[in-house]
Amino acid sequence: MQKHVKSLEDLPNYRPKSDDESYMNVDQIEHFKNKLIAWKGLIQDEIDGTMRSIREEESQVTDSLDRASQEHSLSIELKTRGREYKLLKKIDEALMRIEFGDYGYCKITGDEIGIERLDARPTSDLCIQAKNQLEQKERSLN
Repeated sequence: MQKHVKSLEDLPNYRPKSDDESYMNVDQIEHFKNKLIAWKGLIQDEIDGTMRSIREEESQVTDSLDRASQEHSLSIELKTRGREYKLLKKIDEALMRIEFGDYGYCKITGDEIGIERLDARPTSDLCIQAKNQLEQKERSLN
């Protein structure tokens, strides 16, 4: 059963059971699936909290200066939530890769992404080499 997390720090990194365990074994897949689900829940809680806060604050503001300040804060908060919606989509895509057996492998090269990289960024779908080449190509186009 998945425990509820309050922050990203509550999501532990993977600890191998042995030095020679196979890549993307059952334990690793379960670890990353649980990590992604917990992260998704954490983000959803943030979004839900924002929506509750917006509804509560709307009825409390009477002064025009307070309203302007509230609208500015709301604008910043909504930009943050917009990024989180995009992250939720990436998390769902990573969960789909787990279901299809593609998780942990680079979508360009087919190479292993690596446990450390996946722990740092569980939504990764590129190995470091492919990511670096892609970023270099993007920089050369600009």
